[in-house]
Amino acid sequence: MTASSTLNKHPSLKDIQSAVAALQDKKAEDIRVLDVSAQSSITDFLILATGTSEPHVKALKAVLDTALKESGVQLMGQDREIGSGWLVVDAFDFMVHLQTETMRDFYRLDQLWSDAHEIHI
Repeated sequence: MTASSTLNKHPSLKDIQSAVAALQDKKAEDIRVLDVSAQSSITDFLILATGTSEPHVKALKAVLDTALKESGVQLMGQDREIGSGWLVVDAFDFMVHLQTETMRDFYRLDQLWSDAHEIHI
C-alpha cells in the first residue's frame, strides 16, 4: 500500500488537508506531511512546517488553531509557551510541529523520521 493510498483511507485526511491549507495560506515554508504510523505508537502523521521568525511561528499557530477548531478537531495537547522557536499541536492522529528555521536545522526532525513515507497534499 502506498503512502498516498494510506492517507486517502485515513479518517483524518480532511483535517490534515485543512491544517496544511491554513499553513500554506499563512506562508509557512517547507511543509512536509509524513506517515509515521509504522514508526510511532502515539500518532499516525506528522506535519512539519517552518516559520521565518518567532512572530511568524506564532501567526502560524493562530491560523492553525482556527482551522482545526473550524474542522471540529479535538486537540490532545499543545504548547502554550511562545518564544522557544518550536510549537507542537497534538491532534491525536496527527501532530503539527511549527519551528523556526534555526530550530528545524538543529533538531532535524526530517532526518529523525527519514524512514517515514512523505505524503503529498
